[in-house]
Amino acid sequence: MVTIEKFCPAGLFDPSGYSQGIKVTGAQTILFLAGQVAYDTAGGVAHKGDFTAQARAAFDAIRMLVEAAGGTLDNVVKINTYVTDMRNRPHFRAVRDQVFGVKGPASTLIEVSALADPDYLIEIEAIAVV
Repeated sequence: MVTIEKFCPAGLFDPSGYSQGIKVTGAQTILFLAGQVAYDTAGGVAHKGDFTAQARAAFDAIRMLVEAAGGTLDNVVKINTYVTDMRNRPHFRAVRDQVFGVKGPASTLIEVSALADPDYLIEIEAIAVV
């Protein structure tokens, strides 16, 4: 059975919103998930102009991928998030906290000048262990 422990050694800042480190033991499967965006049913951009809805859609895609491999969102150990405007950080944080709770997986947030389509506002990639 997989055991996932969130940790932060003494003397290192322990942020409230994500984990500095994740220790995984007993994993049978490691999932490396491509960056997820808000697709509509035809593969185009969903929720144009709505950062929060795009973030929810990206996390929902991650959830679906992890569940298809036999896990849950609790199995996500690392996310890398790319946003086109860092001013959306509070909105991202609110959605991430809804998805993972206030102490989510190890996390990196990066502002980029553009994503694959100019209407995408956020892309999230993930690593999960099952």
